[in-house]
Amino acid sequence: MHFFKQLKEDIDVIFDQDPAARTYIEIILTYSGLHAVWSHRVAHAFYRKKFFFIAKLISQCSRFFTGIEIHPGAQIGRRFFIDHGMGVVIGETCEIGDDVTIFQGVTLGGTGKEKGKRHPTIKNKVIIATGAKVLGSIVIEESAKIGAGSVVLKDVPACSTVVGIPGKVVVQNGERVKRDLDHQNLPDPVSEIIKELHGEVEELRREVDRLKGVKEYDH
Repeated sequence: MHFFKQLKEDIDVIFDQDPAARTYIEIILTYSGLHAVWSHRVAHAFYRKKFFFIAKLISQCSRFFTGIEIHPGAQIGRRFFIDHGMGVVIGETCEIGDDVTIFQGVTLGGTGKEKGKRHPTIKNKVIIATGAKVLGSIVIEESAKIGAGSVVLKDVPACSTVVGIPGKVVVQNGERVKRDLDHQNLPDPVSEIIKELHGEVEELRREVDRLKGVKEYDH
């Protein structure tokens, strides 16, 4: 009975979160995020019983059909909602609490080849927006929000909002956190590289002009 109650919760959270959801049949047949979550619940059950090959096979089949990769070892709580979901990656030692929402392109991953707990812990009621990367054995506390495209490498306090690369807290407990960094004008690494190359080109031009001057003087 608990199993079917959990399945119904997974459907009901879509009605709560997605205004485009219309009927149970539509959700069951067309929502890839729901398919990925249900597949993971089955794969995780096999994983816990140490049927690792079967668990991995189920997760890879789910990845093929949904575009969402969830390692069977990941622990996921109740009412987990993946909105759209293409490109989502969730690592083996990731722990996700209840009422968590993530969007397409989110990665909950590791930072290297370290052993043991190497993926994030996501507490209850966290929202992680499109394209965000949460990396390493860090903790995202309850009711935190991760902004689109952010890269988070450190723990995030409860009831806070994080944006940027690397991610920094800009709102905590409803109050804006004062920082020197203007998050509307985040550093552009491509622009920095172009400026550096431009400087090197100018230096080469000056060197060429100097060599030309020496040659003309010799003549």
